[in-house]
This record gives sequence, C-alpha cells and structure tokens, in this order.
Amino acid sequence: MKRHQSILENRPLGHLLAFLFFVALGYSMYLAGSSINYIWKWNTIPKYFAYEHTVALESTLEGRVKILSPKEVEVVGEEGSEKFLVAGYKLAYEEGEIIYPGEALAKKEEYKAGPLLLGLWMTIKISLISGVIAFFIGAILALMKISKAQVFRDIATVYIEVIRGTPLLVQIFIFYFIIATIFEIDSFYAGAISLAIFYGAYIAEVLRGAIQSIDKGQQEAALSLGMNYFQTMTLIIIPQALKRSLPSLTGEMIALIKDSSLVSVISVTDLTKVGREMVANTFSPFETWIVVAIMYFAITSSLSLLAHRLEDNMKKRGGMS
Repeated sequence: MKRHQSILENRPLGHLLAFLFFVALGYSMYLAGSSINYIWKWNTIPKYFAYEHTVALESTLEGRVKILSPKEVEVVGEEGSEKFLVAGYKLAYEEGEIIYPGEALAKKEEYKAGPLLLGLWMTIKISLISGVIAFFIGAILALMKISKAQVFRDIATVYIEVIRGTPLLVQIFIFYFIIATIFEIDSFYAGAISLAIFYGAYIAEVLRGAIQSIDKGQQEAALSLGMNYFQTMTLIIIPQALKRSLPSLTGEMIALIKDSSLVSVISVTDLTKVGREMVANTFSPFETWIVVAIMYFAITSSLSLLAHRLEDNMKKRGGMS
C-alpha cells in the first residue's frame, strides 16, 4: 500500500515556502534598517572592486615634441632626445610644442584591482597555504596518535589538547608577538602558520577517527601478503580514510577560511581588514559588511560544491567506504 505523502514532504511547495520565508526575512531586515534612518550608499562600493588609474608617460628632458608615427613620439631638446611608444595612449601635446621635465606627454586610463579584490586574493592565498600545512600537520599527528610508541602518542595528545583548548586569536597573538619576532617572520606567514597549527589539531582528530574506522582485518591481510607498515598505511588504509573523512575535512577547511579573518588583527590586509578600512573611509558599515560576507560565502560555497562533486565521483567509482 502506497504511503500518503505529507504536505511538508512536497518538494515544490517546500521550495516555495522556503523562498517566501527568506523574502520575509529580508524584508523584515530592510524595515529594521529603515527604522534607524540609515542612508544606503551602494554607489561607494564598486570603486573598491576596481577603479580607473591614469598611466602617464613623463618626459625627462626639455624639448619639442616630434611625432614620428601614430605609435612613436620623440622629444628633441638641447641635451639630447627621448623616444616614447604611445600606442594606446592619448597625446597631450601636438607637433612642435615644448614639453618640460616631469610633464605628461601622453596618458591612458587603465582599470586596476581595488582593495576588495586584493583582499579576496590575500584571503584565498593565506587560506590555501595554511590549509596545506594544516593537513600535513594533522596527518603526522594522526599517525603519532595511533602509533604503538607511547612517546609519540603522548606528544600528539598534549599538542591536540593544548591547541584545541585555547582560543585561536590568543594563539595568533602569541605566535606573532613572540615566535615571529624571534625568527623574524612577517605577518602574512605568521598568520598562515598560526592557522595551520590550530587547524592541524582538528584535522588530526578527523583523520585519526577515519583511520581507526577502517576494519583491522584489511591491515592484517596486507601484512600477511608481505607489505610493510608504511606500504599498508599509504596504499590501503589512508586512501580509504581520506574518502571517509572528506566531508569532515571540507568542514574544517571552510572553518579555516572563515577564521582567516582573525589574521587582520596582525595587520594582514585580508577581506576583513579591507572591510574595516572601507567602513572608516565611507561610513557605510551595512553595505561594506554585506559585500564582505557575500565574498566569504562565495569562497566557502565554491569549496563546498567542489567537495560535493568529488564525493559524488568517489561514490560512482566504488563508494565512500
């Protein structure tokens, strides 16, 4: 007998209700913003993505302008001559006019990446570097945690408990003001290493749990076939553990990207620091932080989508287990 479908299980209706919910939520936020007489200034935001920059060709001597061709101009003076390639530029002088040192012979307008795009790139770069380092730290700690050697287990346990038991912001300050000062590490790498040290502890526990979830019979079978411990781990156990831990690892990487905003406190010009500078310059906190939040969401959602596709491919090739 076919089970009657509940109205809440109807997918089209569910999508419609969810859409109406978010519309209502957005409208309520708009009303809340209107009640405080906030003046929205979205026109101040685009120039922080990209802006027009004037590039000038300046003469280094005094002389007369001589147009050799549409693409080449020469300044001829008593002290010599100087040639300029002006393709794509707009000439500011005509044939025979006198130009003085430091004056612009020709100009053109170029678009340059604004602070928001530069901050976005900085966030992606520091997240990528710290994520790779964190994975290697986590993998080493995970193997130490399951090692038969008690000394390795003790070192890994203390590391994980201390790192997970203290706030990331405090760790960033300690690393930047003490360790980075001693070894003369700049703020960018100090922030990246601090993030890696912190998330390495969490990744270690994810990988440890995944490795221990693999049936011990597989390791015993590999050893009985003549494979050593290293071959067994790298060829049999770890590939399966990575498949099982992929969703959790993705979650840790997403958390790392979001927590990378904390490196702004040590003067790393990431998205969050750019946002604070924009608020100080434009007095538009609502617009600025909404845009910054959307950019962070774009990074994390792209990573999540990539992980889902990778997970689907793994399932098609034989499952995640």
